[in-house]
Parts: sequence; structure tokens; C-alpha cells
Amino acid sequence: MKKKVIVAIADGLGDRPVKELNHLSPLQFAQTPHLDEIAKKGKSGLMDPISPGITVGTDMGHLILFGHDHQLYPGRGPIEAAGVGLDLKEGDIALRCNFATVDDTGIVIDRRAGRIRVGTSELVEAINHTVINGVEFILKEATEHRAVLVMRGEGLSDRISDSDPKAPNDGSPYKEVLPLDDSIQAQKTAAVLNEYFKVVYEKWKNHPVNLKRIEDNKLPANFLITRGAGKMTNIPQLGKEMGFTCKVIAGEDTVLGVAKMTGYHTETDESFTGSVDTNYPLKAQKALQAIEDFDLVYVHFKATDLMGHDNDPQGKVAAIEKYDEMVGMLKNNLPENTLLALCADHSTPCEKGEHSGEPVPIAIYGPGIFSDEVTQYDEVRCGRGSLNRLTGNQFVWTLFDYLEVVPKQGN
Repeated sequence: MKKKVIVAIADGLGDRPVKELNHLSPLQFAQTPHLDEIAKKGKSGLMDPISPGITVGTDMGHLILFGHDHQLYPGRGPIEAAGVGLDLKEGDIALRCNFATVDDTGIVIDRRAGRIRVGTSELVEAINHTVINGVEFILKEATEHRAVLVMRGEGLSDRISDSDPKAPNDGSPYKEVLPLDDSIQAQKTAAVLNEYFKVVYEKWKNHPVNLKRIEDNKLPANFLITRGAGKMTNIPQLGKEMGFTCKVIAGEDTVLGVAKMTGYHTETDESFTGSVDTNYPLKAQKALQAIEDFDLVYVHFKATDLMGHDNDPQGKVAAIEKYDEMVGMLKNNLPENTLLALCADHSTPCEKGEHSGEPVPIAIYGPGIFSDEVTQYDEVRCGRGSLNRLTGNQFVWTLFDYLEVVPKQGN
């Protein structure tokens, strides 16, 4: 009977010794009986998403955890586009956007258009599918002031600069988009995008949504500023190619976007937040339900990363203990012949407040798994485990092997 696998991802879990935690990491300091039981009864190790010392973002980290080589990374724009439900084609250029407020000279009054929350869909409808010089512009609103723009056409390049001035509303003009190399494709992409900005302003400056906002003493959303151009690549659909089914349960658009791009099913809920108030019992419940129908299920927990970014060691300890409770729910209700794997996409040390290139602890637990001498799940003890130190790709393909879908090499 083939095995199934549930993978519990604690985003940004890894850390460094913290003085106020008696020089322990948040993971070492936290009370984690369920994580420790998995380490004691399973096999453990450390994982570098790419290689030692190389820092990755959440998007690339999850691309790797979903089984892909980091060189397939298409950029944040395409991932954001997939996350909001846009179907991308190979060669599409996708950009992250903000609805913004500019004056008639292009000075950015507010990069977030007063943090607009209502009316963005009507603005999008007024301009969507504009075509300029054979390039179609597909716009999709996201949360609040955010949006995603897709450019579709022949001969386009993602080697273009950002138009976002990234200044905190200090009267800077939006930036003209420039080609970042000498290719005809980059020059064409930059030129046509600059023309699109003019169309956006003309279409939106007197749009009813904005006239009403002005009447209500709110800033109009009369412009778009862009950043993070990426070109959609042909990402293999591993499930279809190798013959397994997969579902990803998460609350973050980035993680959901990566999952959709790689052909995996996704499930979310409004109660899945990025903080410690996330509905982790429901995440565990949905993962256990999903494993009945899927071979592989990923369940994502974000709060550990958020607390690292906030330089909040005590908050990270609290988040880790919530993650431990979620893992306990999975462990205590694990179906027959199902494995449970623990990992993270990267480290987010509190002292740094940003991602780092340090390895993260990993463990695999369940029927048919050897136990090693590790008895606690943390950044130090897992380094003594029988999994040794793996790359992210090696770790995930180890899990694929338990699914019995990895082709045999040789005769």
C-alpha cells in the first residue's frame, strides 16, 4: 500500500540565539511536545532551501518545497498574478501594482490611494483588456490598494524598471519605465507600458468612483504604479507528470499563487490569517480531510515568519506553540499509512528582522520511518539526525519517493 504525506510548513521558523530567551532560539525556548515527539519517533535533519548561506523569499522557498528547481523562479509578479486567479501563459509579463493618486504632472500624492478598499473592481472594469501596439493589458484587483497587471503579446521582456518611486508620499513623481538591457524586447515593453500609464490616468481621473471619492474628501485612485516585473516560464506540472495528487492549504496569496502555478489544488478560508490568531484548528481539519482524497497535502502556517520580521522573540515563541498545537492535531489523527513531515521555507531571525541563509530543521514521522537519536525538534539537535543536511529539493524528493512516484534510474 503506497504511503501518503502531510507536510506542515512553519514559515520563517529558523532563528538564532536570543539574549532575552536565555540565549536560546524561539524554537528551543518554546514548549513543543508534539514537535519533539515527532523528532523522537521519526528521523530529523537540517535543510538549506538552495545551499548554505543563500537567502530565499517565501515565494522561491515554496517553489522549492513544492518540488521545483529554484532556477524556474519566474519573479514575484507572475506568482502574485496566479494568487489572484489570473491564468498566465508562457511569455506573459506580470507586475505587482498599487492603485495610486497622482496630480496632473505625475507627482505621486499617495502610493496607496488613501488605502482604497471599495470601487477597485469598477476601475479595473473601465480599463481592462486595453490593447496598445498589439499588447493586451489584463488588470486584476487584489487586496485593498493592490493589483496585478499582465502584459500579453509577442516580443515582451521582464527586463524593465519599476515605475513605483517607493518614496513615502513625499512628492516624488512616478518613474518612467526604462529597459534594463539593450534588447528590442525590453525597449518595446518599457515603451508600451509607459503609454498604458497615460491611458490609465485619462480613463480614471473622471471615473465615477473617483468623483465620489473626491466628493467624500478621499484621495482618488487615478493611477497605477508598478514593480517586480516577471516573465511567466513553463513550470512543470509535477503531479500530472509523476502521477500524484496534491493540495495546498494556506491563507497567504503568495503561497497559494505558487501552488496554482505548479498545478496543485488549493484551499483557503477567511479565518486563515498571517498572525497567531489564525484558525489553525481548521487548517489541521482541512488537511486531514484533504489527505483522504489526495496523495500529498501541504498545510502552511505564517505567524512564525511575521514574528521574526517584527523582531518579537516572545511573539515567535507563542506562534511556535500554536504551530505545535496544529501539528499535534495532525499527529494524533494521522490516517493509516500516512507520513507527517515538518519543515520551513527559510529562517527569519528576530535579531535581523528579515530572512537569512541559515538552515531550517526538518523531520519525517510515521509508519515505516526509522527513528534516530534526536529527541527535540530545533535548529541544533536536528543537525544530529539521520537525514543529515539536505537541500530543499533533496528533502522534497525524499518525500516524493515515499509516494512511490520517483522514476527508477538505470535498469
